[in-house]
Amino acid sequence: MNTNTYKMAFMSENNIMQQAMQHGLFVHPEPRPEEKPYQCDQCAQAFSKNSDLIIHYKTHSWEKQYQCSQCYKVFSSNSSLSIHMRTHTGEKPYQCSQCYKVFSSNSSLSIHTRTHTGEKPYQCTLCEKFFSASSSLNIHKRTHTGEKPFQCSLCESAFSQNGDLKTHMRTHTGEKPYQCKECNKAFAQNVFLKNHMRTHTGEKPFKCHYCYKAFSRDIALTYHLRTHTGERPYECGRCHKKFSTSSSLIRHSRIHTGEKLYKCTECDKAFIQPNGLKKHMKTHNRENLYKCSQCDKPFSKKKSLNKHMKTHNEKKYKKRKSTRSTRCKEEPINYSEIEEIIQS
Repeated sequence: MNTNTYKMAFMSENNIMQQAMQHGLFVHPEPRPEEKPYQCDQCAQAFSKNSDLIIHYKTHSWEKQYQCSQCYKVFSSNSSLSIHMRTHTGEKPYQCSQCYKVFSSNSSLSIHTRTHTGEKPYQCTLCEKFFSASSSLNIHKRTHTGEKPFQCSLCESAFSQNGDLKTHMRTHTGEKPYQCKECNKAFAQNVFLKNHMRTHTGEKPFKCHYCYKAFSRDIALTYHLRTHTGERPYECGRCHKKFSTSSSLIRHSRIHTGEKLYKCTECDKAFIQPNGLKKHMKTHNRENLYKCSQCDKPFSKKKSLNKHMKTHNEKKYKKRKSTRSTRCKEEPINYSEIEEIIQS
């Protein structure tokens, strides 16, 4: 072994990193944020800086020395451990100067700041859509590739985001970690809790700019706007009829398939639409039937009651007509009585 090889074999880890970083900083120019020319040859992950690639290599080749004392998760750098520890302590030292929202890391604050500035430096090369964070771009790219790397261990469902997998797992476990403080109702997702809270506060932040009608959920506003624009993005594959909501298309498709999901609990009858079941249930619940005010005869539909009421009106009309004709009709002449009156 020559002298140079011997020195390299015992060179400390920090010296290797320092030299590699200096080489990347001074020899190679700094790329634009959207470019990631430095790719890991072990996992194909790419980076915009050579120094980031060097640090990343540590996750493959070097031991992860920094361990969390709370959950025993290990990290390749002390700075990563420090950021992670804030998930346990709740510390959020980085504050936005515009809306005063706080964050646990400086990188999270930088990404958030772009919501105020409108800056979107990361561009998709396939559809030219822009994003404020590289992680958002990576997730978006999966809509083009169809990649779903996060697989459920209990069923065959797969997802493009880890967060979606975590949410899906609650359908198996039944976990509902988000609880309403007003009525103790629990939800599997935080967004469901936020929507629910508006039923208590009455808040309707989503307003229509056409008629100023307000809604508690953004999706409700989206559907409402289509009543103004006439947009119907959901098309039936069989008859090409279009609908403004996906739920309307699903209900319509059952006309073609003959599927009847809405079953009566009192009898064996089933219906394609929920309204059909609702009307049918009135035939079992006698208290909610439409009753005739004249003869108390019950009906399941108001239309049937109105038709029935005409039979009473016709009877009344015939009776009145019969009475009038009786009054106006002359009595037959009795000539024998007249002769007796004359002779007397």
